[in-house]
Amino acid sequence: MDEAKWYVVHTYSGYENKVKVNIEKAIKNRNMQELIQQVEIPMHDEAEEKNGVTKMVSRKVFPGYVLIKMTMTDDAWYVVRNTRGVTGFVGPDSKPVPLSLGEIEKMGIDVSMFKSKFLLADLVQVISGSFVGSEGIIKEINETNERVIVSIMGFGSEFPLEVSFDDIKKIM
Repeated sequence: MDEAKWYVVHTYSGYENKVKVNIEKAIKNRNMQELIQQVEIPMHDEAEEKNGVTKMVSRKVFPGYVLIKMTMTDDAWYVVRNTRGVTGFVGPDSKPVPLSLGEIEKMGIDVSMFKSKFLLADLVQVISGSFVGSEGIIKEINETNERVIVSIMGFGSEFPLEVSFDDIKKIM
């Protein structure tokens, strides 16, 4: 099965929270936790002064938009697209286009909640490309480009292999 990626969904303004709740209910009701993994509304804190008192308030970074980490299948697309308040996926001709962490980061959003859980020295398996099935240890991580250097044994010696986050999985 393909790896989950981040997609942007356009909603009616003010419906972001309702859309999030409705999608999460649909995920639970249809047992789609593996296809639709996370629904987020990017927020940021800012100081607001009212009647001489300053307090911190959370505001939506992009009103009218919700981020969803999902594996794009016909069923997952259907559930999200037909949720009340959703007007469509963001992309050319409303065709879903996944975001990279770099794109999310450039929007000024704290991507720490989206970042991979890969750590140095993690044991991983390559799941696509020429070295599919190979196992190795993460030696370097580049969060911005979503790539890692994995040390793999092959051809009688150890060698570095640069792969994207999407091309590896952690071995538990």
